[in-house]
Amino acid sequence: MRNITKFLRRVNARRKSSPEPPEMALSTLRHNLVGTLAWGAALCYKQKGINTEESVPFINFPAREINCKLVYYGPGLGGKTANLQWIYDHTGANQKGKMVSLATETDRTLFFDFLPLDLGTVRGFKTRFHLYTVPGQVFYEASRRLILKGADGVVFVADSQAERIDANLETLDNLREHLKDHNLNFDTIPYVLQLNKRDLPNIMTPDELKKQLLVKGEPVTEGVAITGQGVFDTLKEVAKLVLAELKKNS
Repeated sequence: MRNITKFLRRVNARRKSSPEPPEMALSTLRHNLVGTLAWGAALCYKQKGINTEESVPFINFPAREINCKLVYYGPGLGGKTANLQWIYDHTGANQKGKMVSLATETDRTLFFDFLPLDLGTVRGFKTRFHLYTVPGQVFYEASRRLILKGADGVVFVADSQAERIDANLETLDNLREHLKDHNLNFDTIPYVLQLNKRDLPNIMTPDELKKQLLVKGEPVTEGVAITGQGVFDTLKEVAKLVLAELKKNS
């Protein structure tokens, strides 16, 4: 964790001391992010199954813990980081690890947030969830793909505003492609759809959104992430699905 923090400080110091042209800065930032996320992929707590490419949750026998990875995915500025920030701020200090985040001028959810939570047990083992969010902007494609590696569950945070429906649909297609890249089956992976920003005036109705975004009969929650509405309900829904999958395969 310290290594990531030092890296971010070096990047920010270098940007302040010698500003680059916008197009060069963007290219440099993309390169740095992919390298750092590649390091962070080692924290996904995954191991290969025997004679298979499928990843399985890592079991820490001394601590009697099963480690699972949840990824919050969605269009830019849709509320992914707001969800994790609310969870982090309203979880006891003894339940969570350090959060790592990075913001830029273009996207509040540029980096990933890391947060372990204990929710339920499987055959006497505690389940520790590691929560990540992906950058929403399309030019962070490589980062979005990498963060999905080894995911045990996904929350799609949809922006309820009518003008953002195309961004929702494009990002949903993107999610399915990236899961396929990692040999993860979208049809079977635990998945929850959150309809966020329900407090805004120019929003589509839940039925209108579900008609376009509901893809496999997944649980749907409504939320206003910045005030916490629906945030823990969404987390509990996806955690419940992941636990059910673990118990089925245990």
